[in-house]
Amino acid sequence: MIVPDFIPQPYSKSIAKGSFTWSSPSNIALVKYWGKKQDQIPENPSISFTLNNCKTTTTVHFSKKENDGDYSFEVFLDGEKKDDFKPKIKTFFKRVEAYLPFLKDYHFKIETENTFPHSSGIASSASGMSALALCLMSIEKELIESVSEENFIQKASFLARLGSGSACRSLEGDLVVWGKHDKIKGSSDLFGLKYPYEVHQDFENYEDTILLVDKGEKQVSSTVGHNLMHGHPFAVERFKQANKNLSEMIAILKEGNLDGFIALVESEALTLHSMMMTSMPYFILMKPNTLEIINKIWAYRKSSDSKVCFTLDAGANVHVLYPAREKDAVLEFIKDELVAYCQNGQYINDIIGFGAKQS
Repeated sequence: MIVPDFIPQPYSKSIAKGSFTWSSPSNIALVKYWGKKQDQIPENPSISFTLNNCKTTTTVHFSKKENDGDYSFEVFLDGEKKDDFKPKIKTFFKRVEAYLPFLKDYHFKIETENTFPHSSGIASSASGMSALALCLMSIEKELIESVSEENFIQKASFLARLGSGSACRSLEGDLVVWGKHDKIKGSSDLFGLKYPYEVHQDFENYEDTILLVDKGEKQVSSTVGHNLMHGHPFAVERFKQANKNLSEMIAILKEGNLDGFIALVESEALTLHSMMMTSMPYFILMKPNTLEIINKIWAYRKSSDSKVCFTLDAGANVHVLYPAREKDAVLEFIKDELVAYCQNGQYINDIIGFGAKQS
């Protein structure tokens, strides 16, 4: 499926070489996207908090070459050459070439680094692919007469989605919607949209402490996980549920309904894992320590009247979400009761952020 809106006019300028650097954060979905159609189109809409500290910084050096009909690039992570990253980048280039027709005209040196441990369960594909898409858009901006900031971000989000679905939610913040939803004007399956409606002040300063329960490689890749939704016995009801939950989230965010937020976010996390447990083949992505942490959070919330809650990605690690005003108390609780369940006692303190930055 080619989307004509994102195919550029013939380039009016030329550039021999240069480089661009962007930092882009990861994000954590509150209403989960799980299941996709062809061309990275989501089966249901999602909404996420953009993170701030967990980010990828990518520099793309480019130099003109003869167009020999093939891509030319090398990839480095933390200064070390990573040829095993090349197949994913090549697949991405193939998907976006119609929208970035200069890709075969240059040799690219892609240097990337994360502020968080690789394979730590943080969504590095989201931050990495969004940073790369932004660097490529900066190159295109040099080749055309003009492009508005809105069009730049929208196309970058569209391109990032073709590398990793959730990457389209990492360019802006603090809340981003991806997927067409009839109650959110401007929402699209093709790119992320900065949440356009009123948000209560209680949700403007949120903390996310990520407990690293298991830092190993993913038990199942996101691509495989999403594909398990094809023919899943509960898939259709799940997609309806996600739409309903996003409708409810609009009111929750406006009213500052923290109890409603907790119930919806935790339910979404457990539903995601339930879908994996009831697929064929089936997977249990949580570890015993994940369940210990969840039970500890529930007990703490009941005893302290705290508004702390958890969410999960498709893995064992736990995102502990809480209002900034509770930071000192919740961090003390985490250190006293939850760190023992983290691999090597490791966790990452993050806050809600506002998207990618050029440097």
